[in-house]
Amino acid sequence: MRRTIVSFARLGIQDIILSISKASQKPNNRQRRSNRYSASEINDNRALDKPMKHTLTFCSGVSTVTGANFLLKTSSGHNILVDCGMIQGLRIAAEDNRQPFGYDVSNIDALLVTHAHLDHVGRIPKLVSQGYKGPIYSTLQTRTLAELVLNDAVRILGMEARSQGLEPLYQESDVQAVFPLWETVPYHQSFKVLEGVEIFLKDAGHILGSSMIEVRLLEGSKETIVLFTGDLGNSPAPLLRDTETVGSVDYMIMESVYGDRNHEARAERDNKLKKIILESIAKRGTLVIPSFSIDRTQVLLYELNNMVEKNQIPSIPIFLDSPMAAQATEIYKNNKELFNDRVQKQIDNGDDIFSFPRLKITVSGDQSRDIENTSGVKIIIAGSGMSVGGRVISHEERYLPDSNSTILLMGYQTVGSLGRELAEGSKKIRIQSKNIHVKAKIETLYGYSAHKDGDRLLEFVSTADIKRLKRVFPVMGEPKAAMHIAQRINDELGIEALMPEQNRAYELD
Repeated sequence: MRRTIVSFARLGIQDIILSISKASQKPNNRQRRSNRYSASEINDNRALDKPMKHTLTFCSGVSTVTGANFLLKTSSGHNILVDCGMIQGLRIAAEDNRQPFGYDVSNIDALLVTHAHLDHVGRIPKLVSQGYKGPIYSTLQTRTLAELVLNDAVRILGMEARSQGLEPLYQESDVQAVFPLWETVPYHQSFKVLEGVEIFLKDAGHILGSSMIEVRLLEGSKETIVLFTGDLGNSPAPLLRDTETVGSVDYMIMESVYGDRNHEARAERDNKLKKIILESIAKRGTLVIPSFSIDRTQVLLYELNNMVEKNQIPSIPIFLDSPMAAQATEIYKNNKELFNDRVQKQIDNGDDIFSFPRLKITVSGDQSRDIENTSGVKIIIAGSGMSVGGRVISHEERYLPDSNSTILLMGYQTVGSLGRELAEGSKKIRIQSKNIHVKAKIETLYGYSAHKDGDRLLEFVSTADIKRLKRVFPVMGEPKAAMHIAQRINDELGIEALMPEQNRAYELD
C-alpha cells in the first residue's frame, strides 16, 4: 500500500489544515473516493448502494484537547461510542456542550470509556438524560473515579448555570441514572459487548484505571482491530505502571496533547520543583499550585512526601484544599496493586506515601477560607488544574497581586482557561468580574504531565505491528501538536497518519 506523505514544513497552521482537508478529499481511485462520508449519510445508510463498511466519526475531540467523543459504526449496523467528554475552556458549561449530539442517541448500542477525566466522561449524564439506555464499559477504577468526577461536575455546572440564568446541562438525577448502566471490565480479558464485537483493555498508564481499548470487529474469519488509546501516561510515571505496548492493530486513534514538544527529564523536573519551593520559601511567599484532582495531586503529594522525608525542603504548612482530590487520594490508596513496583515496595516498607508532617487537608469552606490566616510561607494545592473553577480561583485572586507569591502551573492549560492566560504571560486578568493585576511569579512545569510527549508518542506508535497498522488518527490535541506528530509518524515510521475532520465519517477497510 502506497503511503501518502504531506509536507508541512513551510505552511502555517491554517494552510496545514486546508492542505490536509484537500489531500484527504482527493480521490486516488474509486475506493479512496468513497472512504469519507458525512455522519448523516452514514447514519442514514444512503452513502453507497454496496454493503456498508466499518466507519469512524470524530464527533468532537479534534483540533482541541478536550471533549473526547468518537462513534464507531460496524458494517453490521452496531453503533459504539467511545468516551463522551466535556468540552472545556473558560467555563465547563460552555455553549459547545449544550449543542445536540451529532448522532441519534437512541441508536447507540454501547459506550466505552477510556478513563475518568472530565473531558472523557463529562457529557455521559447528558447522553443518558437524552435517552441512552445501553451499557457503559470501563475498568472498575474508572467507574469509581467517574462517580466522583460527575458528582463534582454537576455541582459546578449548576452553580455556573444559575449565575448565567440558564438551565444546568444536567441534573443530579441524571448523574445517578448513569451508574446502573455501568459495567466493569478487567484488564487483559477479551469481553464480548455486542454480536461480532469484543473489547480488550490494556493499561494506558495515564491515571488510575485508565485503559487503551482494543475494539475487535469480527466478520467471519476477518478481524479488524481499532485501538482507542485514550490519554497515554508519561512513563515511567512516579506512581503508576508503564503504558503497555500497541501490538497488532489495524487502526489507532491516539491522543496528541504534546505531539509537538518534549518534557523535561525526570531529574530536571524534580530539581525544578524543589528549586521553585525553596525560592518561594526564601521570599517568605505563598506558593499556589492549581492541580488536577486525579493523579496530578497524588503525584505531587508523593513527591512532596519524598522531599520532606529526605530533608530536601524544610517543614512548612502545606494545604490540600480540594475535597475531590482528597477523595481521589483515598481511592488511589485502595488500589495500590496498580502502582509500579517501586512505589508498592515503598508502601510495603511502611511509608504512607501521601502523608507527611504539616500537611493539612481542608474540606469545609470555612477551613478553606481560613488558610489565608496562616501567616508566612505556605504551599496551597487546589483545583482545578486549569483554573477554570474550584477553590484555586479564590487563592489566585488573593495571591496573584502579591509579588512575593508564586503560581506554579503543572499541566496543560487549554485555550480559553485562566491557566492559559497566566501561562502566556497576561499581566491583567479577570476573576469573578474583578480586574486582577498579575504581580506574582508564574512558573510552568510540564514534566509532571500525565501525557506522553512527542518523542514518547512516536516511540509508542513504533511498538505496533508496522506491517498491519494502516492508519493513525491523532486527536485530543491542538492543530499544531496533532499535525506535528502526524508528520513525524508519516516521515519517520512510514505509517499513514491523518488529523481527522470533526463530524466526518472515515471508512475502515
